[in-house]
Amino acid sequence: MALSISMRATAGPLSSLHAGVHRALARLHPTRLHSPHFARITTARYGSSVNDPSTSSSKSDFYDGGLSLTRLDSVVDRAAKRKASVKAKVVARAPPVDIRSFPFAEKEFSALNLSRRVLQRLKQERVELPTDVQVAAIPTILDGHDAALQSYTGSGKTLAYLLPILSRVGPLRELSEGGKAITDETINRGGIEAVIVVPSRELAMQIVREAERILGSEYKKVVQQLIGGANQSRQEEALKKNKPCIVVGTPGRISEISKAGKLHTHGCRFLVLDEADQLLSIKFRSDMRRILEHVGQRRSVSTAMPNSFETPSVSESSTATQTSEEAPAKPAKKRVERQTLLVSATMPQAVLRAAAVWGHRPLLVRAQSIIRVEDFRVEPSSIDSETKESTVSPDLQGAKESLPPNLEHFYVVASLRHHVDILRKSIHALEARSVIVFLNHSRRLKDVQFKLEARGLTAGALHGELSKMERSNILNSFRNGKLRVLVTSEVGARGLDIPTCDLVVNLELPTDGSHYAHRGGRTGRLGRKGTVISVCEAREEFVLSKFERQLDISITRQEIVNGQIVKYAKLANPTSNPSRRSPELAAP
Repeated sequence: MALSISMRATAGPLSSLHAGVHRALARLHPTRLHSPHFARITTARYGSSVNDPSTSSSKSDFYDGGLSLTRLDSVVDRAAKRKASVKAKVVARAPPVDIRSFPFAEKEFSALNLSRRVLQRLKQERVELPTDVQVAAIPTILDGHDAALQSYTGSGKTLAYLLPILSRVGPLRELSEGGKAITDETINRGGIEAVIVVPSRELAMQIVREAERILGSEYKKVVQQLIGGANQSRQEEALKKNKPCIVVGTPGRISEISKAGKLHTHGCRFLVLDEADQLLSIKFRSDMRRILEHVGQRRSVSTAMPNSFETPSVSESSTATQTSEEAPAKPAKKRVERQTLLVSATMPQAVLRAAAVWGHRPLLVRAQSIIRVEDFRVEPSSIDSETKESTVSPDLQGAKESLPPNLEHFYVVASLRHHVDILRKSIHALEARSVIVFLNHSRRLKDVQFKLEARGLTAGALHGELSKMERSNILNSFRNGKLRVLVTSEVGARGLDIPTCDLVVNLELPTDGSHYAHRGGRTGRLGRKGTVISVCEAREEFVLSKFERQLDISITRQEIVNGQIVKYAKLANPTSNPSRRSPELAAP
């Protein structure tokens, strides 16, 4: 506990009291609670009163000894009884609140304690400035904390955990072993040291590409993807031949190869669960249970795991701990110090409970704050006075936080047969170069694609029935600008990372506010501006009004007139001008 004392003493009887307090402070215990080092560390990691004068005093202002709290309390009590004008201020070692008060908040990667090799690679790739979540997360992970990372879609969460991992494992780690150079023989000497689990193949490939970009072409084999839809035997052969130290994969394929005895992760140092809210779903339950039991746990080590995949409550976990402590028959065994990181754009209570159970005193890391998970409290949901429904459920609150801040939302009303024409005219009106179009079902994807191509727009369709090679080719063509429009179903709402995407169009309205937020998060990434257009029929306008309330955003109605998107102007008497063309049929 950092403690500072300020006194207002006047002449007269209080002068003796003033001297008595200073005599008590002069007999300090040698713990030196007021040392500059302690004040700096407390400020940096726990947000303790950075404006406190005691933390900015010169060295001569600190006493050589420590502080006896018992002696000080007695002095303060006597001062209060004598009604002296003494003011004591106690600054608790509270969780940090504002990342901007941290000494490492400079907007430079060099201030985040990354390895020299990682910094060189970032410079070569022209990755110059860290995002807010990277500024908060990188030092936290490098310090060895388990963490739950939350930030809006496209804010740089992937690099927020990849960079510190690459600074600790693989060829870009800091020199060790007396400064000897890292060779091919020593790169993978520790086996697989990091496992990154994701719910979709697209996200896995995206993370692998990002890791390979930082590693460079020389060390691309250090990271390997293990995803479904690819040949499992070839993946097993690559594990044996390349000996990667980082694997990225989906739960099913990681679990299959682990069961086959071809994936050894008992000595793993890092376990990352990206899109953790999806990984908690029931379809991943058995695979995730095996991963949690085997990653970072040696064969001779037994750890207490929940009987079911559901995360237990605090009372249940404390009861289980007491029961295990009371059983004298089994000796306590140490567990490998695996560092567990849960990453998601949304942070519902289920993810926080999982972080608390699977990690050790985890921290909740956000773009502007770092607090302990156990100290986080969800704000009570508000109630809509008209519908009597909760407007901010935990899922919707997370979806609201996941929306990028630089988005513009509006919608256009048109009959169903004119939806593709509105889509085409919106693209031309905004001069959008990279567009993602969402539909609810895959059966209409090809139809929309063919209509766009017939009107001179290069387009591709992405759906779950494509092979791995076909999906990869379509995504690469879209990233490289060969395709201007990507038409996809809800399967593409997560995991697609197209930084250049400047327009998202909901050709069919999403089913709820969470899906609207996930779709909108495909644009406006990494601080860029983005636009979300929803095309609907008049009878569907109430759905967008509901999204406005749930996500606390403004979705304005617009129309396309003479090739420009303008604010919708409702006619006082629509029949007074029957010759006027409807907005959806206006020429681009």
